[in-house]
Amino acid sequence: MVEDTLIYIIFMLLGVGMTYIFMRNENSKQFKHLEAEAKAKASAIEYEAEHILHEAQVKIKEEEVLLDKKFQDKVLEVTKQTTELDLERKALRKKEKELFKSKKNIEKKENYLDTLEERKKIEIESLISLLSKCAGLTKEEAKKHLLEQVFEESKLEIALSVRKQEKIAEQEAKKRANYILSQAVTRYAGEFAGERLIHIVNLPSDDHKGRIIGKEGRNIKSLEQLLGVDIIVDDTPGVIIVSNFNLYRRAIATRTIELLIKDGRIHPGRIEQVHAKVKEEFEQKILEDGENIVVELGLFPMHEELMKLIGRMKYRASYGQNALAHTLEVAKLASIMAAEMGGDETLALRAGLLHDIGKALTQERGGNHVDLGVEVCRRYNEHPTVINAIYAHHGHEEPDGVESAAVCAADVLSATRPGARREVIESFVKRIKDIEVIALSKKGVIDAFAINAGREIRVFVDAGKIDDANVYLLSKEIAKEIENKIQYPGEIKVNVIREKREIQYAR
Repeated sequence: MVEDTLIYIIFMLLGVGMTYIFMRNENSKQFKHLEAEAKAKASAIEYEAEHILHEAQVKIKEEEVLLDKKFQDKVLEVTKQTTELDLERKALRKKEKELFKSKKNIEKKENYLDTLEERKKIEIESLISLLSKCAGLTKEEAKKHLLEQVFEESKLEIALSVRKQEKIAEQEAKKRANYILSQAVTRYAGEFAGERLIHIVNLPSDDHKGRIIGKEGRNIKSLEQLLGVDIIVDDTPGVIIVSNFNLYRRAIATRTIELLIKDGRIHPGRIEQVHAKVKEEFEQKILEDGENIVVELGLFPMHEELMKLIGRMKYRASYGQNALAHTLEVAKLASIMAAEMGGDETLALRAGLLHDIGKALTQERGGNHVDLGVEVCRRYNEHPTVINAIYAHHGHEEPDGVESAAVCAADVLSATRPGARREVIESFVKRIKDIEVIALSKKGVIDAFAINAGREIRVFVDAGKIDDANVYLLSKEIAKEIENKIQYPGEIKVNVIREKREIQYAR
């Protein structure tokens, strides 16, 4: 019995030992499997890290190349500007030397004239004394007699000398004036005409020029009359030129012509249809532009009419400076200054945006842009500070707060910075507008357009109110008033057109 028990215990111990050995082997296998899996994950992570590092290094090298290129471009630009400045300095030094030399010559001539004057006085005195002794005349009588004789003898010489000097001065003045004009035209004429007065319309082929002109000029006459612009069809291949001082009118005309060319149907009826459609599109676009600006600046809500006027300012220029660009510049500057001075940043931004809103109305209604701006802002219940800023930025009122003062300062900064404005174009546009206003003020006039850079005014009259006999009198009256009220170079052609049109519908 005891032996059986011992055998049983021995078998149990053997079983436990074998179980232990088996379990230890299983654990060892599992540990090796986990170790291998961990090593695989570590290798994957290491590979991914190396890939990311490589990509970062490539990106850094690309950015270094890009930055180096920008740096080289900037260096070239600065070098070019420096060279231009050096050339300008040399030209100025040359001019200074010429002026200094001219000044020295003038001084020498003045000194020589003074010497001659003194010598003349001495000779006259000696001659007077001699005459007094020889003729028994008093000193005063001899002096008077001698001066009369000298004057008579010198009159012809003086006249010839003056005429000669006038001729020389006129020739020199013409040379100098031509030089100045050539320099001015070379530097600025292209920019003035290209950016401020004309739009170029590209044509698919030169055949379209004939279609735009139409039979006996019917199409081009209809275009110019309806669009109120000057259309120039010359020998330049593949283009026509649309010219007018009014940016909005010119933009509509350009778009109308482009659509007509694309459509292919060009005749008076189609021209009127496309023009009406384009005008409607432009009105919608200027509203969208105004809305986008107001939303972008965070000034919503604002009345729809005010937003439309803001969009319209894109097609208005003041002293050659785009009115919308100037307005946005003033708004942002005023906002920054007001914030720095502890004022209402948003209110200053709004006042800056609306300070020149009246300029969007001056081309159509005429008058002072300050009064028009105040009128429209009051109509749509704008903040009193906005009203005050409109008045104050032209000195009509004193600024009543930080915001108005900031708008006034920002307006001066934007208008007077170098290159901001060109006063020549402003006076030109004002002259053109004044010519149109004179024609439109006459009874029976339907419309008037100043074309050909202001050298012609085309006036359309109501055939029912003005007969053929009165057309001549009206043209003389307009021409006379332009002569009396407008200052202009050369001459202005007054072209009065009387057209009778009847429209009936066959149903």
